[in-house]
Amino acid sequence: MKKMIIYTGIVAYCLVASCTPTRLVSSWRNPDKQITIGSLNKILVVGIFKSPTANRIAEDNMAAYLHGKGIVSYNYLKGDIDRKNETAIYNAISKDGFDAAITMRLIDVDKDKVYVPGMMSTYPSYYSNFNAYYARSWHNAFMPGYYTTTKTYNVEINVYSIKDNSIIWIGLTQTTNPDGVQKLTNKIAKTVYKHMVKEGFIVNE
Repeated sequence: MKKMIIYTGIVAYCLVASCTPTRLVSSWRNPDKQITIGSLNKILVVGIFKSPTANRIAEDNMAAYLHGKGIVSYNYLKGDIDRKNETAIYNAISKDGFDAAITMRLIDVDKDKVYVPGMMSTYPSYYSNFNAYYARSWHNAFMPGYYTTTKTYNVEINVYSIKDNSIIWIGLTQTTNPDGVQKLTNKIAKTVYKHMVKEGFIVNE
């Protein structure tokens, strides 16, 4: 019974406190393309979230996995570069020697109402006589169940070849209750990076 109580508590905690890791739902890569980090000049890193602060956090987390090759867009795409002019953007990053660009974009947030069941805890009972039993009559203590809202963040990662001006990798991730943009984007960057290395898309040389 004690093990069951502990297990129930763990399940309830996970539903509320986000024991769910980031998972890569789907991905595609150009089988003819491979990124060797050591041979690259620089990679433009772009976060596309709902606020400039979130964008900066996302870009910093992605750049951390690029061994000094990542250039965050909040430092680069400013000044005279018109962000709404496709040709101007491409000409600028091509002229400045960028090999690739990586984007992390928040697509949407799914909200689900989840019922967390109550927990039953058992305490010692004394049945030897009436007075002992009556004095210690709290045999069971019950914590009532309740509803909570879980949020699942759907984030898309794209990798572009600047030389070919084409997409070479795309992936969709899901993260439940990440507890802030910092943890969300860090989990995504780590999960995607590990997958890219495992599948041979990124080579650390």
